[in-house]
Amino acid sequence: MERTLATQIEHPDFPELLKVFARIGCLSFGGPAGQIALMHRELVVERRWVDEDQYLHALNFCHLLPGPEAQQLATWVGWRLHGVKGGLAAGLLFVIPGALVILALSTLYAYAANLDWFAAMFVGIKAAVLSIVVQALIRIGGRALNTRFKHVVAAAAFIALFFFNLPFPVVVLGAGAIGMIVATRRPGWLALKANGAVNKSVAKPWRMSLKAIFIWSLIWALPLLVVLLTLGRDHVLWDIGIFFSQLALVTFGGAYAVLAYMAQEAVNGFGWLSPREMADGLGLAETTPGPLILVTQFVGYLAAFRAPEPFTPIVAGIIGAGLTTWVTFAPCFLWIFAFAPWIERMENAKWLKGGLATLTAAVVGVIANLTAWFALHVLFSVVGERQYGPVRIYWPDIATLDWRAAVLSLMAAFMVFRLGWNVIAVLFVAALGGVAVGLV
Repeated sequence: MERTLATQIEHPDFPELLKVFARIGCLSFGGPAGQIALMHRELVVERRWVDEDQYLHALNFCHLLPGPEAQQLATWVGWRLHGVKGGLAAGLLFVIPGALVILALSTLYAYAANLDWFAAMFVGIKAAVLSIVVQALIRIGGRALNTRFKHVVAAAAFIALFFFNLPFPVVVLGAGAIGMIVATRRPGWLALKANGAVNKSVAKPWRMSLKAIFIWSLIWALPLLVVLLTLGRDHVLWDIGIFFSQLALVTFGGAYAVLAYMAQEAVNGFGWLSPREMADGLGLAETTPGPLILVTQFVGYLAAFRAPEPFTPIVAGIIGAGLTTWVTFAPCFLWIFAFAPWIERMENAKWLKGGLATLTAAVVGVIANLTAWFALHVLFSVVGERQYGPVRIYWPDIATLDWRAAVLSLMAAFMVFRLGWNVIAVLFVAALGGVAVGLV
């Protein structure tokens, strides 16, 4: 490809796009913040495939959508450069490396979970993840809560989830609806900036959007139809497909925001795995490239592995993991291919900005709920629940405090907050610490 002046945008050929996004997919550690920064360096700074304003506008647009914003941003870049073919390539290459690693680790976990050294290693990993989640809460809260109203929204979301057990979709979508109203009447409460001018000359791409919605809705539903016709509604694969399809519609604010809801349903609702296994899954997802929401694949694998008929356990696990990944990420392509042509108009809609700002504030409360739930189940072996009217109180059994997890959590917190180590280094040292403490 001929290189143009440094100040101009370049247009890569398709093989080069494949090569660069394969590299990004293999190096996308560090959660959405690290992934977005990596793509910015690779695509904006070094290669100039999109300019700074386009990248930031697309990122804001992806924040409006349910699902992993970094993967959707990669899909949008591919779509802008090479249409649907480019979007598919970029989006899939962002996910596939991490999905393959998670599949391998899920298989290892299913067969080795009863080994003492393996269990001890995960005590350390979960302790590290607890510190990482706390760091995410502080970082996101510091960025998102810049008005008193947003602090109130975050606190209300935490109380609604942790103490009143309100459904997660009701909390996040309700916050978004409130934000849309507040944006039109009290925009100062949300610190919204003045809208720019909308380019009215841009044609409204209704036909393109409706075609994408139709095609990708069929693609999304295809494996569910196969399960329904071959195995029926009583099979665990049907439950997996329906649950994670519903989850894909409400995953606003990133994986941390939806994990507590998913954990509560997977553990208490379906009984697919224990709270500690759910925490183990999050630890696995933190150690691999790709979106953190790939933790859903771990859940789908174990759910099918433990109810495999008419398959063998490993075949059922692979099918469960594949189905989970399909219904989690197919909607991401639907949103991008249907709504990307509208990005310029949506960028300047005040009511959408208000809904996003309030929803983001609520997500801080949602992550606080996850942090509290995760801390209780990492540090204590037995955590009960007591109901006082509409109020639910978690009640840990103090006698079941895991001293190993407590010590390793303090060590991980020191590495994260004092030494400033990156995620991979903290997880590696904490895992070794878990094995060492387990020997003691």
